[in-house]
Amino acid sequence: MLKIKRKLINSKLHLLKMNQFVIRALFLLTIAGLLNACSNNTSGVQPAVSNVQPINPVPQLVQPQNTYRSSGLSGSFQSPNELEPAVAFWRKTYTEWRRSEVAIHDDRYMDIIYEVMVIPGNVDESLTSEQKELVKKRKDFWKVQLTVLESKVRYNAPLSDNEKQIIVKLKNNSRELNTALIGANERVRSQRGTRERFMQGLEISRRYDRQFRKIFRDAGLPEDLAYLPHVESSFQPAAKSSAGAVGMWQFTKGAAQTYMPAGNKVDQRLDPFASATGAARYLSHAYKKLGDWASAITSYNHGIGGMKKAQNQVGRNFVRIVNTYDGPAFGFASRNYYAQFLAAREIAKNPPQYLP
Repeated sequence: MLKIKRKLINSKLHLLKMNQFVIRALFLLTIAGLLNACSNNTSGVQPAVSNVQPINPVPQLVQPQNTYRSSGLSGSFQSPNELEPAVAFWRKTYTEWRRSEVAIHDDRYMDIIYEVMVIPGNVDESLTSEQKELVKKRKDFWKVQLTVLESKVRYNAPLSDNEKQIIVKLKNNSRELNTALIGANERVRSQRGTRERFMQGLEISRRYDRQFRKIFRDAGLPEDLAYLPHVESSFQPAAKSSAGAVGMWQFTKGAAQTYMPAGNKVDQRLDPFASATGAARYLSHAYKKLGDWASAITSYNHGIGGMKKAQNQVGRNFVRIVNTYDGPAFGFASRNYYAQFLAAREIAKNPPQYLP
């Protein structure tokens, strides 16, 4: 019995020591945890989630987006791959071909250039009647060549080396031969180079560029619309067209009365800044009506009503309009107007690259 009592007493003492050890260990762990929390959190409060963001974080710097303010006319100048042959053609017209050089080409497939002829002698801004006759003869020559070639292909007749080279041009860009060859003789067109005129326009544009950009920016429009006079007049303030358009921005009387009305008799079309303001009003209206810049810019040549009719007939896809719309007034100039603008804009943004 005595031995049993002694064992019970020893067990109780052992348990008491174990409890004291556990209590002391828990106390030390608690103190260590508190010290660790204080060292990691200066506020004295440990956050529940380590990646919680502050309620009012410091704002991040955001890169500006390609949108245009004020009137909400956002968008960009789309440059579809299908338009690249036309854009490349106008780049050559503006920067490679001089006024003494004339490209004989297909007026639908702009990458088909049959020949770049050089007009002999002195060549001014306007061609003489004799020089015009030389160009006409070369166009007639190519019309005959294409007529003969179409006949040979139809009847599977042998082709000359020159005719084989023409076939290669016609089949460029994976075109079907018949697609390009049928009617090619009726699509022969001539285009004089304008390198000298474009370079002069670049020089003149420097006087106006900053103010023109401000006018479009203040109207909530893309600033690059300031390049449009390269297409319209090469920045000639007193330019006049056979259709009665006047000035750097080529306003007709009717359009001027609508978009830049004046209370006096002064023709504001001859004022580049008043005309730029009128162009901003027109293009803002055109964009809201047509919904994209390709159509709005083309309407500067073809009219808002004309472009709306094209959209209603073939849809809103601009490439489809260029390729398939056959409105009576939608000719070569209208089809190519936007491509001309894209080419002029590209060159004017980086003249040394194209006009070293």
